[in-house]
Amino acid sequence: MSDTTQPPTPENGQSAPPALPLAINLQYIKDLSFEVPAGAEIFATLRTNPQISVNIDVQANRLEQEQPVFEVVLTVKAEASEAPQQEGGPAGRPVFIAELSYAAIATLNNPPAELIEPILLVEVPRLIFPYVRNILSEVTRDGGFPPVVLQPIDFVALWQAKRNSFDQTPGHA
Repeated sequence: MSDTTQPPTPENGQSAPPALPLAINLQYIKDLSFEVPAGAEIFATLRTNPQISVNIDVQANRLEQEQPVFEVVLTVKAEASEAPQQEGGPAGRPVFIAELSYAAIATLNNPPAELIEPILLVEVPRLIFPYVRNILSEVTRDGGFPPVVLQPIDFVALWQAKRNSFDQTPGHA
């Protein structure tokens, strides 16, 4: 038995699926920093797993006014600190600080105007996130600590929260 299904083409009466309105041209590490403020002493004195906080931001900038080419930067900052001496107490010394800005150059292919922002601030970060997660994991592991493995991120919620905070800023309607 052979499969006679043909891909959709204008010749056989079916329309082709729409082309994606996005092309990732290249990806690169824009900035990477890893530091252990206490130096070697932290390895000798750290007794429990550090507490890790992660901050994430996404920025998009048009590279050329005449062209729909954008740089999208996903920035992640992971800070680890010693656990408090007593519950509810202040956090201990910083253990490590890892900062990564990972960028993608993307070209948009005539998307509807209302989709430009979600494509740049949701879809592009979603596509480059696995690379960011891998780099951060490797850097923290190579820095002498257990790897920091980021959980999946809801970029839609991040985008909406950013829009809501921008809309509520005084002076913006």
